[in-house]
Amino acid sequence: MNSLDTPQARAQFDSGLVIPAMPLALSPEREFDPVGQRAVLRYYVDAAVGGLAVGVHSTQFAVRDTPGFYQRILHFARDTVAEWAERRNRPMVMIAGICGGREQALSEARLARSCGYHAGLLSLAALKESSIEQLVAHADAVSQQIPLIGFYLQPAVGGMMLPYDFWRRFAALQNVWGVKIAPFDRYATLAVLRGIADSGRADDVALYTGNDDSIVTDLLTPFRFAGVDGVRGMRISGGLLGHWGVWTRRAVEIHQRCRKLALSEAPIPAAMLTLAAEITDMNGAVFDAAHGYAGCLPGVHEVLHRQGIFGSITCLDPDERLSPGQADEITRVCSAYPHLTDDDFVQQHLAEWRS
Repeated sequence: MNSLDTPQARAQFDSGLVIPAMPLALSPEREFDPVGQRAVLRYYVDAAVGGLAVGVHSTQFAVRDTPGFYQRILHFARDTVAEWAERRNRPMVMIAGICGGREQALSEARLARSCGYHAGLLSLAALKESSIEQLVAHADAVSQQIPLIGFYLQPAVGGMMLPYDFWRRFAALQNVWGVKIAPFDRYATLAVLRGIADSGRADDVALYTGNDDSIVTDLLTPFRFAGVDGVRGMRISGGLLGHWGVWTRRAVEIHQRCRKLALSEAPIPAAMLTLAAEITDMNGAVFDAAHGYAGCLPGVHEVLHRQGIFGSITCLDPDERLSPGQADEITRVCSAYPHLTDDDFVQQHLAEWRS
């Protein structure tokens, strides 16, 4: 079991963490690959992340299509991370993805809590025809089972648009820890922040970027809103990101640089804006922005496969594969931005991780 109790996990989460969204390791025959899965989890712990999200988009929502598979993945990730984190004396905040309608979501929330996960990342993608009232009631019911992190998944990969009023009411729920803001849309991102600012619980809701196309900018920007309680300043303190599932050691270092600048309120060096653009270019290749993100999951697997962490780039859906030219794009960005890769770090530890 995880060594962090719930208040400790909440405090750690509030401080702002690097939280990768865990990809799923499969053999070429689409069987679960425990060696590759164990390796990537050990990699994240040794890269010094602060938490892990399991059963979310990067893990593939289809893990729920095979009876017992989602539960198996939750248990495997929990046990692997607990054992490795104990060796490294690095307790981790564990977050489980929660999907589906009311019955499924409640069942997954109870399962995650029984497995020792600290919070649930709530997807509303299955409720696209629901009203705001119904969405908030759904979230409230699930929050009775496990602390919640809101999830604004971009529509291009199955999410839906969620307005200011939803986020104001969602953030007002007492067992909400934070929100992962991932619409890949600056207007929508501001709507989330305004809603939280006017919720009455802005000081209690941690803000995490999921905008893989705008990571550095999100972490560095001091947002300010004139709302119902007057002018309020807000900052995004951490990230829960699919992009941070690769080149993770560099992600931790970049997050630390961004947090240091943000907390100091020092002027932002122009080099950080250049870095922001470089990371977005890398994400465009991995997430396959050129083809509407069709290859985002195999793109993550491709990087991990090239590094030797994963044994294949296979996804559960046989139609999910690299898009034409995507492999060349990944090669291009790795060559253009070697300072943003962590191949040397991986090679130093790979044999131990895959043992």
